[in-house]
Amino acid sequence: MTFMFFTLIAQAAKDTAEDAADAAGEAASEVASDTANQTREILTEITRTKLIQALFIVIIAYLTIKAVDWLVNWLSERVAKENRLQVMQFQPFARTFVITLTVITLMNLFLRLSQENVLAVTGTIAVALGFAFKDYASSVIAGIIGLFETPYRVGDRIEIADEYGEVVSYGLRGIRLRTPEDNIVTVPHNHIWTNSVSNANMGELEAQVVTEFYLSHEVDAELVKRILYRIAHTSKYTHLGLPIIVVMEDQSWGSLFKLKCYPLDARDEFIYKTDLTVRAKKIFAKHNLAYPKWSNLAVNSE
Repeated sequence: MTFMFFTLIAQAAKDTAEDAADAAGEAASEVASDTANQTREILTEITRTKLIQALFIVIIAYLTIKAVDWLVNWLSERVAKENRLQVMQFQPFARTFVITLTVITLMNLFLRLSQENVLAVTGTIAVALGFAFKDYASSVIAGIIGLFETPYRVGDRIEIADEYGEVVSYGLRGIRLRTPEDNIVTVPHNHIWTNSVSNANMGELEAQVVTEFYLSHEVDAELVKRILYRIAHTSKYTHLGLPIIVVMEDQSWGSLFKLKCYPLDARDEFIYKTDLTVRAKKIFAKHNLAYPKWSNLAVNSE
């Protein structure tokens, strides 16, 4: 009797489990069917004509971006020098506008964008970007925020992620820097989340240049200061309307003098520094100003 009782209970449990499995299968089938129906509602019929149209739209967008880049660079070199960077700031906004317009046009071509479908597509894209393109989405968001917070702009001389150079291009995903070695380095925008950004000119045409001079302890400090002020004031690159400062530090190996001044154009940073150094060395030699001894520098480096 007991054995029959437990047998009935086991059979009932088995039947219940099978019913639950059938119900789950039906629910999953309904969900899959609903998803397929929603997809068919959102997507229009994809034809060869639409694919050709999409290709032409992408090509036109690409050529437009290239034309805008060329036009902005062309105009920036022909306006007054003090307005060059203001003209270059048009580039990232124009690029963003063209890309956004292209995406919207392609969505209108392949999707039925009712109010409900727009919400569905937006949610789907957000989930896809969140999982599959997390870093790319982070860079795009940082780039859009950067357009308004402006940690850097086209023409700025910045240091970020151990790279230093001039921002020559501002894209949706990242910026391109031209380094002092004339290399082009691409830096994703999402570096601003985790790295500090050092900006030398913040949209201004001028950026301070610091030129260092290493001399021995025995030199006449006042004479050195007069020489450095003189070469700064007489350089053809110097912006005389901005401060010229000379500071000095005593080190174990000798004296370090720093000449801080501004070129007329931040792009002349390294030419300017070379001009100051060469002209200073000539005058140092005329006055027999001694440099630190190599042995002192070697001991200090160890």
